[in-house]
Parts: sequence; C-alpha cells; structure tokens
Amino acid sequence: MTATPAITIPADLLPADGRFGCGPSKVRPEAVAALAAEADTYLGTSHRQPTVKFMVSRLRNAVQELFALPDGYEVILGNGGTTAFWDAATFNLISERSHHLNFGEFSSKFTTAARKAPHIGEPSVATADPGSAPLLEAVAGVDLYGLTHNETSTGVAIPLARPEGADDGALVAVDATSAAGGIRFDAAATDVYYFAPQKCLAADGGLWLAACSPAAIERIESLSGRWVPEFLNLGTALDNSRKDQTYNTPALATLFLAVEQVRWVNEHGGLEFAAGRCDQSAANVYDWADAHGWRPTKPAEGDPGPAR
Repeated sequence: MTATPAITIPADLLPADGRFGCGPSKVRPEAVAALAAEADTYLGTSHRQPTVKFMVSRLRNAVQELFALPDGYEVILGNGGTTAFWDAATFNLISERSHHLNFGEFSSKFTTAARKAPHIGEPSVATADPGSAPLLEAVAGVDLYGLTHNETSTGVAIPLARPEGADDGALVAVDATSAAGGIRFDAAATDVYYFAPQKCLAADGGLWLAACSPAAIERIESLSGRWVPEFLNLGTALDNSRKDQTYNTPALATLFLAVEQVRWVNEHGGLEFAAGRCDQSAANVYDWADAHGWRPTKPAEGDPGPAR
C-alpha cells in the first residue's frame, strides 16, 4: 500500500481563525465586550425582570426591522432551538397534513417529526439528490408546506414562494436557521420564518425565533385545544412573547448576543447589507473554484443548484 505523502499547508495560507465551517458563526468581539460590560446587572437574574424583558423586546423589534415584516406579522420566541420547533409545529401549525421539500439532512428532519406525530396524517414529501432541490408544487389536502431556505448539509438555497394552486389557508413554514439574516427574501411569501440564532445572528443555540403571519397566528390559536406539552406549546410561546418574555428561563447570554448582532446588521444597512457580504464571500469561493477548474457543473433547468 502506498503511503500517504505528508502535506503541510504554508503558514501564509492558513486562516487567521480556523473555525470556518457551516456550523455556529464567529461572534464579534465587540458583542462579547458589550455583554461583559452589562454582566453585573443582566446575567444571573430572573427572566421576568425588566432588564431581561427589555432584551426580549429589543430582539423582537430588531428582527421585525431586519426582515421588514408586513403589518400584522409577529415575532415569537422560545427555548429549545429549531429541533424543538419542528415538534412544536406538529402540534400548533399542522392541522391535518403537511408537504415537505427534502433535499438534505436538515430539511428531512421536519418530515421525520411530522411522520412520527400520531395526531396528524402521513406527510407528502418531494425529494431531490444532494446538490439540488425539488420543485415546490401544490398538493391537494395539505394545510402546511415545510420548506428550507438554505440546506445546511449541502448549501442549496431555494427561492421562497407560495405554491400556485394550494388549498385555501395553507401555510408556508420555512426553516431559515442557515439563512436568516444572510439571504434576501420576501416575508410576505411566508407564514412562519423560523430559525435559531447561532448562524447569521452570531449567538449560541438553544433558542428559536419565528416571524409569524396573521394566518399562522390564527392557526396557532385555533389548534390550542389540542393536548400539547407546555414546553412545545406555540400558543404559550405566543402569549409570553407578547409580554416580552419566554415561558421558562432562556440563555440570557444567547439573547443578548443575538440582539447585538441584529442591531449591528440593521445599523449597517439591514438585510441587504448582510446579504451583500454573503454574496461577496460566495463569489470569492466560486471565483477561486472557477480559476482551478473545480466549479460544480451548471444545474439543470429549474434546479436552484448550490447557493451562491
């Protein structure tokens, strides 16, 4: 067997910060310093205290501004991250049956949650090979469409739209954990744009946020009669969010860092500013791949292909 040759990357090619990847983002030092400066009066206190409720209010308002949410949309939040939100959605957002676009590891997780929930019907699923995405088409008898804005496992991003011919009242719920704050979108094309803050929002996990349309709010309230574990009850999350608090104590540092990041993005031009930075970063990678002949082949017609 041929021995693998030793490979040493030249020091001048090594990144200054080796944590680059598709996982949690690097936190700005200024945000950490701001947290340290307020730690004495902010950390280690009840989440019902005014300082914490003010932080929840700041985050909800900042996200509303970042996404330019239409009138009537509300930002709600709760503990547990996106994984908890998928389970919560099976109780408070899917009335009878959902349709899902599966095109990677993470987009399939909501499907799995819906399939295991005994109180709703078997979900409809459209799949695509890794590196591409299925088309969004209407399915009769479906009251929620589960989309993923940017598939973490492959980098494929899809345009967000409502499926033509969908049943009246059908909701569009979008997992945006790997997209929120970095990809342009029209919030009016979605009913639930939900995400955790460890990516573009440069905070830690364990918290979920969701921008909800009036139709989604109505669905949450209409399904409030179902038995729901209180931790997963979106009706409870909605009620508490309107009071600028969470049902149980959140990670206060995560909450603070998310506020700092969204505030920073908004001050520099909002979503267009952040998306522009992502465009440039993607261009750097793609241009390098083009120069070395490593660019993926052009996707087929109608295939969104890899995100850029």
